[in-house]
Amino acid sequence: MTVPLYRLAHGRTGDKGNRSNISVIAYRKELYPLLEAELTEHVVAAVFAERGPQAVTRYLLPKLGAMNFVLDGVLDGGVNDSLNLDSHGKALAFLLLQTPVAVPVHLQSLLAGSE
Repeated sequence: MTVPLYRLAHGRTGDKGNRSNISVIAYRKELYPLLEAELTEHVVAAVFAERGPQAVTRYLLPKLGAMNFVLDGVLDGGVNDSLNLDSHGKALAFLLLQTPVAVPVHLQSLLAGSE
């Protein structure tokens, strides 16, 4: 089954200058290995390809069941320089949380929204 990332995890964001960071936190510790395998720097760079990231760096935090992505050059020069209304913070996390993730059968009952 393929589902959007938001069924496995939630996100937090921040920005400084022309750099954004997006943390992805698994709802359940059992889902973290799947996130680690599926949500790579390459995948995240592809999600934001239209924004032309200069670099995407992933930091793994397995004891927290989380990872943090630092995206350089994705904020149109930064919050104060950009003419976009909301190309920062939560809008970028929402875009990432739409990423499709293939979930094996044995983990499907752990997804948010599963009954």
